[in-house]
Amino acid sequence: MIDRYSRPAMKLVWSDENKYDKWLAVELAVCEAWAEEGTIPDEDMRKLRNAGFDAARMDEVFQRTRHDMTAFLRSVTDNLGDEGRWLHLGLTSSDVMDTALSLQMVEAAALLIQGAKELRDTLEKMARTYKDTPMMGRTHGIHGEPITFGLKLALWWDETRRNVERLEQATLNISVGKISGAVGTHATVSPGIETRVCYRLGLDVAPISSQIIQRDRHAHFLSALAITAASLEKFATEIRSLQRTEVREVEEPFGEGQTGSSAMPHKRNPELSERVCGLSRLIRGHLVTALENVALWHERDISHSSAERLILPDSCLALDYILALFNQVMQGLRVYPDRMWQNMESTRGVLFSQRVLLSLVEKGLARDKAYHLVQTNAMRSWDEGEDFRELTRKDDAIQTYISSDEMDDLFDYSYYLRYVDETFERVGLQTAEAINATTR
Repeated sequence: MIDRYSRPAMKLVWSDENKYDKWLAVELAVCEAWAEEGTIPDEDMRKLRNAGFDAARMDEVFQRTRHDMTAFLRSVTDNLGDEGRWLHLGLTSSDVMDTALSLQMVEAAALLIQGAKELRDTLEKMARTYKDTPMMGRTHGIHGEPITFGLKLALWWDETRRNVERLEQATLNISVGKISGAVGTHATVSPGIETRVCYRLGLDVAPISSQIIQRDRHAHFLSALAITAASLEKFATEIRSLQRTEVREVEEPFGEGQTGSSAMPHKRNPELSERVCGLSRLIRGHLVTALENVALWHERDISHSSAERLILPDSCLALDYILALFNQVMQGLRVYPDRMWQNMESTRGVLFSQRVLLSLVEKGLARDKAYHLVQTNAMRSWDEGEDFRELTRKDDAIQTYISSDEMDDLFDYSYYLRYVDETFERVGLQTAEAINATTR
């Protein structure tokens, strides 16, 4: 991932230095396990604990060997004496690389979960703030019936909560190590060694492995990242739509001195949300590659390795970035309740069509006939610019069933919002009133 979209903590997780630190940690954990079994003498183990790798030496050896692990081991043992022979005892490269990769993914996952929780908390506060702020609910981009902005945000909060759970579940699935030797039979390194090593590293043991940890685990992890990214794109797309000039119910934060266009000084574009959308597509594309990495030849091949060098770091870096970016958008979001009200009124009451329809049905009119009566007036309102409420009040056929007083009740916006509090309670969001009551 380019530096522009890389945050320091996540960048450190996927740095070469951190990767080689993890390789060394695995190697030394294996040596400790051998020492506990009496294979490595105590004196040699004391010396091994001071081992370190030399990145420059590793690069030099790699130019000749063209093998990462061989070069790494040489860079370590060059600074050791006879005790260096105990490194990598009974192991294959994937024992070290896959177990270390699990440690990196666990570190990355912790940052992603933290970012998702921060966004969840922001959405919770905003949902409560705008719980009773009415706005137009839209389907197919067309006015439907009123909702509140808080309901929209509560929906996002609930989805973000599920994303936190997905990330946590996927983290458990990749929190495993594998120290089972070539082709996974434990012929050269016992299950007891594997158990000791994984325990020391804070990982579970993959109960069975081939030469590698199976890549369905990694695909599961990438799927959690991709779903979270898809949710972020969904939210960001809505911000973009609501910021359109003809809608303008919300706007991204726009700082003093910021420019939206090199040509048009008036522009305030939803470029942050657009960036979220663009990078989320990248992450979803990486999931396809992760799924294709599941199927390898026999006990393993190496076709997954080159792809993982890109898809795992880049997916984590990109998601880490857009979680923080969208949280920034929401924390600084400009919300225009007056504009929301104007937009609801802009279609001259056609949003009440279902209320009139249901009232006619309840009064005894057949649904098809009721639908025709209401739709005729709604289409006239759309096409001729007349107020739907006035048209229905003047329609003799409708007045036969619904009185003028009853009409006034039908055209009450509060009818649509009467279950907002109950919905908040069902989803698990405390209302502002409930919070205030508990603190009195």
